[in-house]
This record gives sequence, C-alpha cells and structure tokens, in this order.
Amino acid sequence: MSLCDPIADMLTRVRNGATAGLEQVAVPHSVLKSELARLLKQEGYIKNYVVEGTGVKKTIQVVLRYGVNDKPVIQGLKRVSKSGLRRYTGAAEVPRVLGGMGTAILSTSKGLMTGREARKQNVGGEVLCYVW
Repeated sequence: MSLCDPIADMLTRVRNGATAGLEQVAVPHSVLKSELARLLKQEGYIKNYVVEGTGVKKTIQVVLRYGVNDKPVIQGLKRVSKSGLRRYTGAAEVPRVLGGMGTAILSTSKGLMTGREARKQNVGGEVLCYVW
C-alpha cells in the first residue's frame, strides 16, 4: 500500500485489475478518489463504482469494463503530477491525450474535471493523470 501517493495507488490497482481480468477492484476511500471514479465512469472507462463501509473503513469497489474479446477498455493509465513534481497547466494549454482519443483528468478550482470540460469552462489546474 502506497502511503505517499494515494492517487497513484488507485491508478495502479485499476491498471493491475484490468490487466489481470478482474471484475472489480477495491480501493481505500477518499473524496478525491470517489470523484476520480465518477469521472472514469462518466467517460466510459469503468462500468460502475460503489462506496462501501462506514466511517474510516470505507472502500470504493470499482467495477471494471471490458470490450471485444474481453479486452480491458482502459488501455493505459499514467500519473502525471506526482508528489515530487507537480504539473500544472493554464486554461489555454490543457493537454490532449492521444489526439483527443484519451482523457486528461485535472484538479481545478471548480473541482475534478476532464480536459475537455476544463477547456469548455476555460480553467486550468493540476494535471492528475491521463487515461486511454
């Protein structure tokens, strides 16, 4: 379990679960990780997510999604802004992942949002990760 970077830990669990062909993976709960799961569902990378438990013992059950020939929908997850090196972007320079085929997830002053939403609302922020 990574104590340093909980977002990277969540991304690694999802990546490993998809590679192993698991139906779902469990992730320790936080509000930020719930929002990240919401965006992954909204963009169609996962089927669903459910917050289970109470108090400190909450977990997020992320139900993974598979396409043709049981190939995972999530082909790649990359942590961009790390605790040792934060990556920020202005509203004009919000990155496009794989020429628009992937999704950049940003933490902005208006909350967590995709790169597409950030461009639409003309806000920049910290680039958390790329998903494709």
